[in-house]
This record gives sequence, C-alpha cells and structure tokens, in this order.
Amino acid sequence: MTDKLEILNDRLFPVDAPTLFGTFADPDTLKDWWGPHDFTNRIDEFDFREGGSWRITMTASNGTDFDNHSTFQEIVPNSRIVFLHHEPMHVFTMEMTYVAEDSGTRLHWRMLFEPTDENRELEKFIRAANEQNFDRLEAVLAKDEGASAK
Repeated sequence: MTDKLEILNDRLFPVDAPTLFGTFADPDTLKDWWGPHDFTNRIDEFDFREGGSWRITMTASNGTDFDNHSTFQEIVPNSRIVFLHHEPMHVFTMEMTYVAEDSGTRLHWRMLFEPTDENRELEKFIRAANEQNFDRLEAVLAKDEGASAK
C-alpha cells in the first residue's frame, strides 16, 4: 500500500525482453515512440546509468515544446528501469518492469505521484497517454520486425 497516487498500465509485446528493453535503452529508437500520439521528440541528453540524466524535448502537433528532465534511479538490464521525472511539469517516479511470458514480454508501467488535486485531475489523461505510448511502441516494433524480415 502506498500513500502516493498510482497509475498503472501494462501491455504484452510479442518480443523478448532484451528487444523490448532495447527500445528504451537506445535513444534513437526511444525518440520514435515516447509520448502520446502526434508528438515528436528530441533527446538532448541520455546518460543511461543509475544517477544519469535524461532530457527530452517533446513537441506537440501545435508546435508547443515540453522540456522534460529525469534522473535514472535503477537500471536492471532487460528487467527494470526506474526514473524520477522532475519539474517543470508534474513530478513522478516511473517504474518500468519487463516480465517474460510465453508469447512475449509484458511491460508494466507504474507511475507514482503526490496525491494532489492537480495530479488526480491528470490521472485519466495520463493513463490514456500511456496507452498511446504503448501503441507507438507497438508500431516501432512492427516496423523493425518488417525491416528485419526483408
């Protein structure tokens, strides 16, 4: 039990854990699927180690930039990534867990926020945006699968 506002999303992807983990660990791939639909990304810093910094500028379809800064807290290759997302937007901890199953790898996202009224208002939007992230990740995986089949 936690005193934090918890947002959970998960999806089964038809690839092994190293492949799925690699879509995050490789910033060139990560920029292609991170964020909701219709966003583009520029990764300005990606120091993928515990204590390392991640800076990404997400650009909405209307041209609005959203600068994001996070710090990696835990990285277990092919298994788990935890980072703290700092200001300027909402502060949260993201836990990404990769679980092998018979037909692929299940990616669990657990986001922990302070239980403020503002964060409670964002909860439904964030849950839906996370599903869009997963949709975009599926598309990147399908594109990569198609390219490797040629």
